[in-house]
Amino acid sequence: MGKNEISSINPKFLENISEVLVQARKNAKTAVNLSMVYAYYEIGRMIVEEEQRGEQRAAYGTQLLKELSTYLTKNYGKGFSVANLKNVRQFYKVYSKDQIGETVFSQFENLPTVSSGRKVYLRWSHYLKLMRIDHIDERHFYEIESIKNDWSLSELKRQYNTSLYERLALSTDKDRIYRLAIEGQTIETPKDAVKDPYVLEFLGLKELPEYSESELESRIIDHLQQFLLELGTGFAFIGRQVRFTFDEEHFMVDLVFYNRILRCFVLFDLKIGELKHQDIGQMQMYVHYYDRKVKLSDENPTIGIVLCRDKNNAVVEMTLPEDNTQIFASKYETVLPSKEALQKLLEEQLSDENENTM
Repeated sequence: MGKNEISSINPKFLENISEVLVQARKNAKTAVNLSMVYAYYEIGRMIVEEEQRGEQRAAYGTQLLKELSTYLTKNYGKGFSVANLKNVRQFYKVYSKDQIGETVFSQFENLPTVSSGRKVYLRWSHYLKLMRIDHIDERHFYEIESIKNDWSLSELKRQYNTSLYERLALSTDKDRIYRLAIEGQTIETPKDAVKDPYVLEFLGLKELPEYSESELESRIIDHLQQFLLELGTGFAFIGRQVRFTFDEEHFMVDLVFYNRILRCFVLFDLKIGELKHQDIGQMQMYVHYYDRKVKLSDENPTIGIVLCRDKNNAVVEMTLPEDNTQIFASKYETVLPSKEALQKLLEEQLSDENENTM
């Protein structure tokens, strides 16, 4: 067999794959990345079907990918190594049986569909990450959030590594956990906009033996874009150390944001130690001032979040009224949380809820 000859692959199989690639490369430059994802899906399907028609031996599949890699590289250039063809095959296997709610993305209703009827919305690099997430609901969540928030690959990886799905799931009930896999994160109430804990590993504080509240605040400002990503959808920065005065006394709010979805101010008070009930009382005063003196009549009530290194939930519950919807206390972490530990907590929470509904 000559150096560039392909001996054992069905010529029609090669012709079909060539047609997919030629068609993909004819599309407009602005859609090249998406077009190639569609092409990879179809190539993955063809590889799987060809393997199913061939000999039921692992050696056949290995040889098929080697010879296909040689053929495609010769005719279409780089990007068709055996390793990448394995990814293409796995992409089809994962997403041929994987659907997400089309109603979430009505703006993409005119996109074409792959052979199984599914649409794809992201770059190939995103799907390389997503298809390695085993839990289907979690995979759906990160795909939906990547699309809704236009996450870059690095942002997707960061949100996954900080266990965003588990953190949101732990702060809600069973019905809303299921909604995460269908709609992504939805913000309808103040509680929906609050995380516990917040993960601030990007501040580099774990390397410091000790630090002050002003140092914590300064580092947040220095990494404001990453902090906004951690806060989630709809937040805009207003200011730091925002001063207000009444009864001839001056007060400073550490960080002030506005959430355009909830249409309200969100105040942060930073604490580097354990939360005290006086901290909650102080935040209540801040929130009352903003509600009475700052917010407009058509805006919603202000949200106050005390961000602390540690807290006693019993103290929080006893300090706040039972019908509280405005004041929250959340911990912050300076290192990435253990994904396994959070998953275990989530499983226990779902188990407890199931028992309570029986």
